[in-house]
Amino acid sequence: MTGRMGIVSVSVVLWALPGAGARQSDTGALPPGYLDPEPILEAAEAAIGADNLQCVTISGTATANIVGQQRLHAWDVDWPDAAPLMNYTRTMNWETGTMTEEFDREPGRNPASWKWGLGWLDGTPTQRNVRQRFVVTGDAAWHVDGADGDPVAARPEDAELWQLDLWLNPHGFLKAARLPGADPKAAWRWELGEMGRDGPTSDPPMVRIVSITVLGKYRVDATINDENLLQRIHTWVPDPVLGDMNYEHEFTNESYVDVGGGVRFPTGWHHHAGWDDNYQAQSITAGHNAFGGELADIRANACPDSVPVPPSVQGATFSAGVETTELADGVYLLGGASHNSVAVRFEDFVAVVEAPIDEARSLAVIEEVVRLVPDRPIRFLVNTHQHHDHIGGLRTYMHIGATIVTHWRNFDFYTRDVMNYDQRTLEPDMLSLWPPTELAEGYQYERVTENYVLSDGDRNMHVSYVHPLQHVEGMLMAYLPRERIVIQADLLDTHEGLPDTAGAAHRALVTQVERLGLDVDTIVPIHGEPVSWDEFLRIVE
Repeated sequence: MTGRMGIVSVSVVLWALPGAGARQSDTGALPPGYLDPEPILEAAEAAIGADNLQCVTISGTATANIVGQQRLHAWDVDWPDAAPLMNYTRTMNWETGTMTEEFDREPGRNPASWKWGLGWLDGTPTQRNVRQRFVVTGDAAWHVDGADGDPVAARPEDAELWQLDLWLNPHGFLKAARLPGADPKAAWRWELGEMGRDGPTSDPPMVRIVSITVLGKYRVDATINDENLLQRIHTWVPDPVLGDMNYEHEFTNESYVDVGGGVRFPTGWHHHAGWDDNYQAQSITAGHNAFGGELADIRANACPDSVPVPPSVQGATFSAGVETTELADGVYLLGGASHNSVAVRFEDFVAVVEAPIDEARSLAVIEEVVRLVPDRPIRFLVNTHQHHDHIGGLRTYMHIGATIVTHWRNFDFYTRDVMNYDQRTLEPDMLSLWPPTELAEGYQYERVTENYVLSDGDRNMHVSYVHPLQHVEGMLMAYLPRERIVIQADLLDTHEGLPDTAGAAHRALVTQVERLGLDVDTIVPIHGEPVSWDEFLRIVE
């Protein structure tokens, strides 16, 4: 490979069927269940013309789902739908390690940095224009909001995921399998399929499975059927909330079309982030569909010019620095990122509201709290709701010994899917490296139904349930009566200034304050700067 693709290292594990590959390898006999992968790879490459395709452009209309933003985690079986991606075009060039995605999407509350699936991050600039462009080349990536917008560098974790997506398709996978260090292996199984889609069968087909390691860390496997077509390409990606998260693309035989030059390429795309778990056998979240579409306009080998990395992207830096503002005596706003946390000093302990984004952010906030209040432990973490960008640090607070205060609707999700002993092999966190006894014993939770109070006899924090919202269920907010401060998430965001008009969430906040008879001077958002209650009321009224 050329250019920036020197950074991509791929090792491949390939499994094959009896009769579909030799039972010997260059190193001698293979163990039971394994076969020589070479004939499997050669047959798949020939079936779709992998060697004849250097780059491809595919177009159509795609669907997008918002991973980690489910409203009812207990019985929704899919991530929420987002606006469709109209005029969607993806260009993949495996020779240069470059992928470009462009589409039209209705502007609104979507973060401008979010394309589809993973990566939704509240508190960042909102998508303002219809036309969107996302580019990755090697380890550099960026997005552009609008036809003439400025390029904005993607976070390193997003850039790596976009680069991974370049290889999670039939031709990309087979090319990755031929890179140095691939080390392919092969095995086989009978494939029962999905009951809801494929129905019961008495004659399951025999398939071969191929597993590769891309970018030096991702183990990727491909299921290859008896027509030598890749029907499922699967791996795991790191997620601060769920750990090693299922991540896969599926292609049907019928979707492969002849695009000329001996090349066959799939038109139908279906992508899962999370297990396809309609019966919740694996997880409480049960979210899976993340991207899909009929991308039937395919242009083979119309390779575009190389895509230069903009200077602003080359020099981009990302910091987890914490900026502290003392809102009142012993009440600290911990900002400096897309999400805030708030620390409140009590007589014998500290309570923190919100553990967002990931462990790196939470560790930075925790260190700052320890600096501000060095003589008291962080005993409580108040969690507003279960959207993934607001709970990426829950495990970190569990690690340091804090009790998680959350709505009762979140308890099963947290204890089963999030705060568990499952291994996190891609990005180990402190709770997985040094799991405490408390994790199994389960007493580090306080479940709120309607109201809950933290108190030292002098200072009180009232935690209350905000009644059902369209945005999410199980939402909590905190109130400090002596300081007349409300701390809330997503009911009012000010990171882009106050809104011109009130929405349903704003009215829900007013209703909550009036219902409980709270005397409020200041609203402290998780996204943005504090504002006065009177200023907010002028918008609502």
